[in-house]
Amino acid sequence: MKVALGQFAVAPDWTDNQRTCLDLIARAKAEAADLLVLPEGVLAQDINNPEIMPRTAQPLDGPFMTQLVAAARGIVVMGCVNVPDGEGRFHNTLFILRDGAIAASYRKLHLYDAFSARESERTAPGDALPPVVEIAGMKVGVMTCYDLRFPELARALAVGGAEVIVTPAAWFRGPNKERHWEVLNVARALENTCYVVAVGECGPRNIGQSMVVDPLGVIALSLGEAPGLGVATLARERLAHARAILPVLDNRRFADPVLKPPRSAPAAEPRA
Repeated sequence: MKVALGQFAVAPDWTDNQRTCLDLIARAKAEAADLLVLPEGVLAQDINNPEIMPRTAQPLDGPFMTQLVAAARGIVVMGCVNVPDGEGRFHNTLFILRDGAIAASYRKLHLYDAFSARESERTAPGDALPPVVEIAGMKVGVMTCYDLRFPELARALAVGGAEVIVTPAAWFRGPNKERHWEVLNVARALENTCYVVAVGECGPRNIGQSMVVDPLGVIALSLGEAPGLGVATLARERLAHARAILPVLDNRRFADPVLKPPRSAPAAEPRA
């Protein structure tokens, strides 16, 4: 499977981001990629205005997604947008586009209430495991950004048949955060003998550093901090070799991971 990693800095204006996404789709098609992965939160971002995310949230049949869906012919496209939940917050929603339609979606389970951030203030958590879909003969599971820190989710995908785990992200800068990103992506690949395709938003707040990690933990492709399109080929032979010499999925002694109900959302603090 040939995969393209579309790394870019998300702008405050969703129409600018739509043009960027459409350009990346066209460039990925020109590379004959089977799959294009975009970052998390591609609809709109503004480091100085956190309210832009709920204000610009759109349904999956809204104007932002409509053109992306139409362009997703001859290639599968993944990324994340904010979708209103109807109750004042939004779902951080991963989309999978194929053949001019939304083939599947996933609402982010683990919300980034860490390192002084409070994603749950504006975002409602999902309540279902992400899907595993087939692309170019390989089974692909998905998760989103902070999900990467929860090994049981990656293991649930691998147990569910995933040979590739795709992770759109907007990974915050901070002390040792680049190291966390690399270590966690390598760990998720190595412990599940899966390919990991992780695409990060770049720019003033987030690190970029998109990468492909092979099933033996080798970083096969790594982008830097600047916008760009990277392309890599995921080889079934490498996957089979890894699982033959390192049969961790067969050797495990624990039960399959089980999804528990999400925590209740914290009560909103009164505004002065």
